[in-house]
Amino acid sequence: MKPASPSPTLPVALVEALLTTAIWGSSFVVAKIGLRSIGPITLAGLRYSLAFVLLLPFLLSRVRHSGWPPASILRRLALLGIAAYLVGNGAFFIALQVVPSTTVSFLMGLIPILILVGSLTWLKESPTPRQVLGLIISLLGTALFFVPGIDATVGHGLPILGLGILGFGFFGLLGRSLARDRQVDSLMLTTVPLGVGGAGLLIAGAFVEGPPHLTTEGAAVVAWLAVVNTAIAYLLYNHALQRLTALQMNLVLNLSPFVTAALASLLLDERLLPLQLAGMLIATIGVAQAQRTRRAEATAAETASPLPGR
Repeated sequence: MKPASPSPTLPVALVEALLTTAIWGSSFVVAKIGLRSIGPITLAGLRYSLAFVLLLPFLLSRVRHSGWPPASILRRLALLGIAAYLVGNGAFFIALQVVPSTTVSFLMGLIPILILVGSLTWLKESPTPRQVLGLIISLLGTALFFVPGIDATVGHGLPILGLGILGFGFFGLLGRSLARDRQVDSLMLTTVPLGVGGAGLLIAGAFVEGPPHLTTEGAAVVAWLAVVNTAIAYLLYNHALQRLTALQMNLVLNLSPFVTAALASLLLDERLLPLQLAGMLIATIGVAQAQRTRRAEATAAETASPLPGR
């Protein structure tokens, strides 16, 4: 039997976590560049389908040793793909046409709050006082972010963005229930939904936007998003989790919207007001507080796949 690869040292794991944060923080900026030449549904479909192809050999190798899960689990994984990629990412990529990339990244960073609220009724998980405090802080920060007002054009994209957030929220709840019960590992939880959702997006894109006509820039964006922002980022994430706890990893990933804001300012000329930056900081602190789970819950969270779409 081949020995397992050694866990990374703490400094290496922290570097991997920071790299993952930087990569996922760039996703919406790179995607917005791709939207100049590719329709949003087609762009999302190409990204996730290509990422699925890249991860498929690892999945098949795993299946050869341990077999496929029961059909009931596969159906739930397919439902995850529909919720997270077809609905969640499809809506996010459409919204990116009019909503600033930093706003999209910021609101996506609040999805753990939605999952916390949903877990109260669906998963029967009672929040700790610290989590309730985090929820309140994050809502205050979000309100502060939108105090300067919303441009009418951006406002038209927010309902579509809201649909995507609901899709991601459903993914997080169902994915957590699968991981908590140890029904699938992170590779299966990542790859199968990726294939189902990517295929669904490509089919929807063909009907709505027609066959893709990739420019050199468009092809480069698709390849970058699939290889770097999806496949490599997930591998870095999972490798770092061999040393870091889920809480430590999530605290680092909470910095993603700030990476998006910096890149959007540099590459897309999207500027944030100081009040909006303060709102982002307050909301991020709230999310960090809300993610502090009990010890028993944290053990289950170690196997959970991160939210897709980064």
